[in-house]
Amino acid sequence: MKIKLDIVKNRFIFLALSACLLLPGIVAMIYSTITYPTHTPLKVGIDYTGGTTLQYGIKENISNEKLSEVRNNLEQGGIDNPYLQIIHVNSQDNTDLKSILSIRTKFIEEGSETQNNITNIVSKDFNGAELVQVSSVGPTLGVELFKNSLIALSLALIGIIAYLTFRFQFDYALSAILGLVHDTIFVLGVFSILGLFYDVQIDALFVTALLTVIGFSVHDTIVVFDRVRENLKYYSKKMSFGEIMNASINQTLARSINTSLTTLITLLALYFLGGVTTRDFVLAMILGITVGTYSSIFFCSTLVDIWEDKKMIKQKVSA
Repeated sequence: MKIKLDIVKNRFIFLALSACLLLPGIVAMIYSTITYPTHTPLKVGIDYTGGTTLQYGIKENISNEKLSEVRNNLEQGGIDNPYLQIIHVNSQDNTDLKSILSIRTKFIEEGSETQNNITNIVSKDFNGAELVQVSSVGPTLGVELFKNSLIALSLALIGIIAYLTFRFQFDYALSAILGLVHDTIFVLGVFSILGLFYDVQIDALFVTALLTVIGFSVHDTIVVFDRVRENLKYYSKKMSFGEIMNASINQTLARSINTSLTTLITLLALYFLGGVTTRDFVLAMILGITVGTYSSIFFCSTLVDIWEDKKMIKQKVSA
């Protein structure tokens, strides 16, 4: 068995790299929890806090400078913390609209004075602006969605632990779960930083992206662990566990990279050519799959190797 990439030899370097990847995000989440009125580690959208989204059809392309001007006018008009997005209309659609201006704000009643105020401000900035959609999420429903999202994540983790423990053994399952925690914290940390500097908010689609990332990440890890288990049957008497781990990683390395790369190509196309409404979802997928590929190869495998070394030391001491 030829070994090309020596992961085990440099395992503490990779663990230090993982710490460097996670630390800025953890600091950002702690800071956000302290400073945000919602006391959440990320800036949450109306899906979780409750609020209203108004969409206006605009007959011209909206520049970033114009968007900032509209935001200032809304704030001066008494609208607190409006979140604005530009949704470009497909030129092939049979309509004279060029853009959709999406405005998110706190929960307001449909047809209320506040809604009329927003409409008047937008109409002054854009001639012929037309209110095309109003959607609201009440505060109670927002809390319920947040609880359901946490339950979904928890059930996914419990199911993965049970499956990996049954398929392999508990220390393998534990390292895979720590890998999932590693990937999840990284994605959450990046979005926490984006929330602080670019006002990026998370919604129910973000949780969907996290669940997809968890499934993709554990899939890569299982492939590596399955190859380790197979190699242990044939080479356990000839090679140390670290050598078997290195060989197994090298045997699955090309497959893992190729699978992730083809997925990332598709996601990058969606990010740059897709709509604004799915951009944050796709970004979470890109970040998660990238770090998931890294953790499967360089993080989870090194944890298993460290634990196996400790087992060997205990066995020698007891003998």
